[in-house]
Amino acid sequence: MILIKTADEIELMRESNLLVSLTLAELAKFIKPGVSTERLDQIAEAFIRDHGAVPGFLGYQGYPKTLCTSVNSEVVHGIPSEKVILKEGDQLSVDCGVVKNGFYGDTAFSFEVGEVSAEVRRLLDITRECLQKGVEQAVEGKRIGDIGNAVQNHAESMGYTVVREMVGHGLGRHLHEAPEVPNYGRRGTGPKLKKGMVICIEPMINMGRRQIKQDPDGWTIRTADKKPSAHFEWAVAIDKGKADVLSTFSYIDDELLKQSK
Repeated sequence: MILIKTADEIELMRESNLLVSLTLAELAKFIKPGVSTERLDQIAEAFIRDHGAVPGFLGYQGYPKTLCTSVNSEVVHGIPSEKVILKEGDQLSVDCGVVKNGFYGDTAFSFEVGEVSAEVRRLLDITRECLQKGVEQAVEGKRIGDIGNAVQNHAESMGYTVVREMVGHGLGRHLHEAPEVPNYGRRGTGPKLKKGMVICIEPMINMGRRQIKQDPDGWTIRTADKKPSAHFEWAVAIDKGKADVLSTFSYIDDELLKQSK
């Protein structure tokens, strides 16, 4: 069943998602060659708890960490570890969730580690554009298929492929609610979008083939051909005329701009 949120509930969800956005911006200060993904996880957990919330992923279906940190060919659900040390030229997808006031926030951003290749930078840019294209379709009266179609068309027109098995989702008092939000599809198909629905749109775009495989850890998903993948995610409330984006990358962009000066 697709749950419709009240205006008050959406404001609480905005607070949760803005905290995730702030957490990712805090991590941006530390993402550099030589840092372990375990260190990033520790920073995120402390930051979230210091702001009156709890990590949304920690313990979820047995997941052992606060963040999902996916490097290069890892698509999603990479587990932070002291053994994973970031290197110059890596691409790092950080997916983060919190629970605050009874509601989940869930947002992801793919970071450059030091100087990345032009090919990786283009993949990140296009994947972020795919997210924007999907969000433009997230308005009352459209359908879930319109979102996936917009993401898929943009990715494939740029020479990339779309992961099929991993999808976006509804969000609320639970981390994963109905409906599923695929990053591919046909226009005019799927559940109709209604004002008050809250969904996570999260393109996972591969440089090579779309096929994926799961690591023996039972969590990490990576590309079968070991080529890079990128991942961006926003939580979005469906509204009339224009989507109400509850997450933001502005804090992250500001921090990255500061670092580049």
